[in-house]
This record gives sequence, C-alpha cells and structure tokens, in this order.
Amino acid sequence: MNSLKSKVALITGSARGLGKAIAERYAALGADIVINYSRDKASADEVVSNIKAMGVRVLAVQADVSHVADIERLFDEAKKAFGKLDIVVANAGIEMVETPVTEFTEAQFDRLFAINTKGSYFTMQQAAKTIEDNGRIIYIASSTTSYPVTGMAVYGGSKTTPRYLVNVLSKEIGHKGVTVNSIIPFAVDHSGIFTDPDSYPRLRKQLLDSCPMGRLAEVEDVANAAEFFASDLSSFVSGQHLLVNGGATN
Repeated sequence: MNSLKSKVALITGSARGLGKAIAERYAALGADIVINYSRDKASADEVVSNIKAMGVRVLAVQADVSHVADIERLFDEAKKAFGKLDIVVANAGIEMVETPVTEFTEAQFDRLFAINTKGSYFTMQQAAKTIEDNGRIIYIASSTTSYPVTGMAVYGGSKTTPRYLVNVLSKEIGHKGVTVNSIIPFAVDHSGIFTDPDSYPRLRKQLLDSCPMGRLAEVEDVANAAEFFASDLSSFVSGQHLLVNGGATN
C-alpha cells in the first residue's frame, strides 16, 4: 500500500466530486489535507469531518480560483497552517455540454476559461513557486481534450490549454525532482453534470456507446490514478497525460 504519511496535499475544488474523492484518498494514505471550495461550505465541512475521522490534519479554505489573489491566499494559508506543500492537485473546474459552436455566448466562454484555464494556470504557477523538492503537481483534465465531443467546444478548449502548461512546467522544475502530470478522465458518474443519474440522457447514451467497458468512470477510478501520481511509484514519470477512460475513443 502506498503511504503519504508526513505529506501535505492541497486539492482545489475538493468539496465535492473528484476533488473530494482525491482528498479523502490522500487522507486515507496519511497525508494532511488542504480542502478548497468556492461557495459550498456545507459540503466542505462534511469533507473536513470525514478527513478528521481518519486521524490526519485538515484545513478548509474558501477561494475562487478564477481570482489570482484568492489562489495566492489559498497557498499562503496552506503554508502558514502546515509549513509546506508536497502535493498540489489542480482540480477545480466547471462543465458545459450540449452547446453547439454556433450557440455559446461570450459570457459562457469567459466563465469557463476563467475557472478552467486561468484557474488551473495560476494554481500550477503557485504550486511551482511553493512546492517542496520531489513534490507532485497534478492537473485534472478531461477526455474531451483527447477525443472532441460535439457540444463541448468551450469546455474541451478550456481544459486543453493547461495540458500544454503541464509539459512546459515539467521541463522547468524537473531539476527539483518535482513531477508534473495530468489525469484525463472520461465522463464521471455520480459527479459533475452526472450527479443526477437522470441528467443528460442523450449525452450519457452517446458516451456509453463509445466506451468498450460500457460504463462511465467513477470517482474512485480517478482517485486511483491520483494516488499513483502522488506516490513514489511515479517518481520518474513526468510531463505525461494519463487517460482514464475505459478505452473510449470519442
């Protein structure tokens, strides 16, 4: 079993969904955790309670990753509380589906790129400035960055750009022993737009038909990959993009 004992991990957007699953996985492996949330304090408090029960330290910080000052404050509070950061997961993001190219608005474009692109860029920038030697930086992308899906032009585009930063950053800070990688999940059941199992039935069928395994991803599938990239098992894996998609090709 991997151990993250004595490590400190910060996960953006970790009050729910993938971020919550990753935070709780790291806590179960012994890491102290920094939870980040934008608005949902009740969900963040629930995650904090879950993690405290695992016997590790935890801090919840409200911060909107679309604002650089909030990101800087998030990292400052994390360092003040724990003295260091060993693992940073840039996970916070929002989805927009079933919106053709001819229909998306400037406001929609700006919102998705502010959170998904700008937020991830500056989260990884702060991580690069503050992370300990031999640390881990992980970006949570989307399989739409590898296999474009109709109706997801803005969402997929906003998640694609930080993948390039992963490659550049892995080259710039590799001398410190820091690895930088991305996880590229398929659509995740019971999370995000599919939190409600009855939502987006047409899109759900389209995605299921494209996956040889006949199912969507689960949060634990992504947490498994996040565990690998945070552990010593991946100490010589950097600048890589791991598809977690059951063999789906669109």
